[in-house]
Amino acid sequence: MTNASIDRYQGIIPPVLTPRTADGRIDVESLRRVTAHLVDGGVDGLFVLGSSGEVPYLTTGERDLVVTTVIDEAAGRVPVLAGANEQTTARVVAEAERLHGLGIDALVVTTPYYALSNQAEVAEHFRTVRSRVDLPLFAYDVPVRTHLKLSSAVIRELAEDGVIAGLKDSSGDDVAFRLTTLATADLPEFRVFTGHEVVVDGALLGGADGAVPGLANVDPAGYARLFAAAVAGDWEAARREQDRLARLFRIVEVVDPQVSAGAAGLGAFKTALQLLGVIESNRMSAPMRSLGGVDADRIRGILDEAGL
Repeated sequence: MTNASIDRYQGIIPPVLTPRTADGRIDVESLRRVTAHLVDGGVDGLFVLGSSGEVPYLTTGERDLVVTTVIDEAAGRVPVLAGANEQTTARVVAEAERLHGLGIDALVVTTPYYALSNQAEVAEHFRTVRSRVDLPLFAYDVPVRTHLKLSSAVIRELAEDGVIAGLKDSSGDDVAFRLTTLATADLPEFRVFTGHEVVVDGALLGGADGAVPGLANVDPAGYARLFAAAVAGDWEAARREQDRLARLFRIVEVVDPQVSAGAAGLGAFKTALQLLGVIESNRMSAPMRSLGGVDADRIRGILDEAGL
């Protein structure tokens, strides 16, 4: 990759939600509005088929529809990254090759899951994927989903060898994140992103190149302002914006406790977008429960407090 190509990957790259109609189909028009909402809000890229996009629940046809819709609506204004995440290397390669054919700009790949892998096998996994698909490859460290934490040593090894172009860290391990930024600080083309919603300012101060926050679906302009303040070195402004976004993040905490953790977080984001008029329905992928009217009333109050 050239410097010009890797320079495209920095800033705020939200994991795009996947809207469904009230009867459960992919809502293409709402997905177009979400895409426009994000791009117009000043984000620097779009990440489709991630955890926030409910990728495990999507059929192959639905995945392809999401990718082609977002690429078409983005119209080259920002890069589109796509998750190719399956249980084994062979399945990831097949998914990645198909997504490459649809015109994505970069791949985001987790460690294998279900299989009981170790760090050596994980390194080989990423090397194989990169050898088969000629696209920038970002490692996605999300042990809550894969049950394996990527080590800083493996990340450094893969980065130094040019296998991975960057990292999306959703581990929640801030110590490991800081050690990874230190371990790769001398690799100027390597990009490190945090998946946090509420400590993005701290991650940027510690050397992160950007963030992939699910809450940016709701308030992309807020995260764009936070990143711009950080780039300008105005850390007080960045902290103020982050504090406001942290208060907005309470929308995930006011949901009925009977709702699963996954449905609560994504459901809160979808409900907020529905209240903002961006999507038609807050329908979740089955078997996740969609949020109800009481949840929506609580979320509406927090949106009002946040100035949305």
